[in-house]
Amino acid sequence: MAAPLLLRGIPLLRLRLAARLLAPARKTICSATSSEPTQPDENVISEDKTTATVFTMKDPPNYSKWNDPDYRKWEDKENEILRDIQPIMFLAKEIIHSDRYMDGERLTAEDARAVVENLLVYHPHCEDKVGSGLDSIMVDRHPEYRHSRCLYVVRTDGGWIDFSYQKCLRAYIQDKYPSYAERFIREHFKRGSG
Repeated sequence: MAAPLLLRGIPLLRLRLAARLLAPARKTICSATSSEPTQPDENVISEDKTTATVFTMKDPPNYSKWNDPDYRKWEDKENEILRDIQPIMFLAKEIIHSDRYMDGERLTAEDARAVVENLLVYHPHCEDKVGSGLDSIMVDRHPEYRHSRCLYVVRTDGGWIDFSYQKCLRAYIQDKYPSYAERFIREHFKRGSG
């Protein structure tokens, strides 16, 4: 039973062996077994179905994106914005996603001060959120989306309302970095949370 299967595979083996024997020998750029130093080919051809491009070792491909001064400027500004917002963003995420605070628990004075000074004041509807006055900040489950936790403003009249730290960060970036805000927000904030 195995012999007929083996015999059927022999023509394929012959084709593979013939292809290897007839294929041109490949030079390796670095070889531990070679006694003479080898140099890379002067011309390297990229074979595409539509075009063939020839690169020489003297003329490497130009990646315009990396050398573009506007791209370098954007990349520098992007890093500056990230350094600016990362501390408060990490604090907000830690408050919301860790078990540092239980559901319905109010933030410590230090955390609440950091959240108010670095996030809440930049919320587009800050006055509406604070309303009669700010008593504290708490973290709790969202009433509509029970699997998500969010930050809440607890008012002096006893009412409380949620606010999005991402909206606060977006508004901060738009205020401080107006030329780069749209691109940064598009690239670094997930869709649908704004």
